Amino acid sequence: MFMESLCQSALGQGVCKFIVDSYPAILTFDLLRYLAGAGGVFLVINILLAQVLARRKIRDQSPTLSQMVREFIASMRTVFIFSLTGLVIAGGAQAGWIPVYADPGAYGWVYFWVNVLGLIIAHDAWFYWTHRLMHKVKSLRQFHMLHHRSVNPSPWASYSVDATEAFANALFFPLILFAFPTSILAALIFTGHMMIRNALGHCGYEVFPAKADGRPMFDFLTSVTHHDLHHSHGGWNFGLYFTFWDRLMKTENPLYHASISKAVGQVRGDAVNPAIK
Repeated sequence: MFMESLCQSALGQGVCKFIVDSYPAILTFDLLRYLAGAGGVFLVINILLAQVLARRKIRDQSPTLSQMVREFIASMRTVFIFSLTGLVIAGGAQAGWIPVYADPGAYGWVYFWVNVLGLIIAHDAWFYWTHRLMHKVKSLRQFHMLHHRSVNPSPWASYSVDATEAFANALFFPLILFAFPTSILAALIFTGHMMIRNALGHCGYEVFPAKADGRPMFDFLTSVTHHDLHHSHGGWNFGLYFTFWDRLMKTENPLYHASISKAVGQVRGDAVNPAIK
């Protein structure tokens, strides 16, 4: 009834036409991004390269089929919620409220790459603090429990979150775009990077490079082991892309470096303690 009444007014007709014309493409894009990201990582890492990467498998067990089906089904709801956010962004951009533009070089290419990096850094901060709150604030923990049903996750778990957590994650993008003029290409790079890093973080194989002593080659980035430790010991490692928030706030698992050394086949003296909380 509400939609019928809305679409009968002059303003409502324009809104309804915009939704009908735009939403199918937005929903399809969000669905394909998840399928290409989670499915692509699962196909390449967990199937095609599984034997090659066998020595870098973080755990002996693999996720069960029933778990992956549950992760996929839950992720479909997140795709839907993200698509609604995309519709809001598209509508806001068309109305001139959100500064999204087509020409990636409009502000110069230096700004373009600062824009992309700024989005990634800001998203990492948003994720760290919302993620940490959902662990540390008792009344919010229920909104993060679904994701942690995957104690040994698969790439399909990338979007497997409760609806409330999905809305909290989705809220970041329209908010940052209000303050940070962004080209369509920069937005695509940011969301593509978000999807791939998310899927890799749940793949169960340490794919990030390590030094000869087993320490991470790029220690400022969260490795697969970094996030896998969060799934096994949820009180640590809340970062998404970078390790600096965890280190600044002293929330990085103290046995992280020993764990990644073990994952890449360079067991160190400070052996991993599976009982750490």
